[in-house]
Amino acid sequence: MNTVVKVILPSGILDGTKAGEFRQEISVCVAQNTEIILVDFQDVTFMDSSGLGSLVLSLKTVRAAGSKLFLCSLNDQIKILLELTSMERVFKILPNRETFEEKLANNEL
Repeated sequence: MNTVVKVILPSGILDGTKAGEFRQEISVCVAQNTEIILVDFQDVTFMDSSGLGSLVLSLKTVRAAGSKLFLCSLNDQIKILLELTSMERVFKILPNRETFEEKLANNEL
């Protein structure tokens, strides 16, 4: 059986104006029975508390559906935000998409 994986690539500033759109994208993945969701922050330049809130709500949605959520390619600002809020302990964070794909191929997720 193949695992259903979806990669989400937000870009720019993840704030209140984009938070709803981001949550909607996660909800669509969950509705499509996506088992593993990777949010690749490679193109995100900044995330504020609204963006963090949308990420936390998305994690709750994903977990409630029995799926998994991973984050990768965090810039320093996002890393600091997660550390200051102790959210780095809550989210499964990988350095980059290559590491994610490697772990996925080896059934380590």
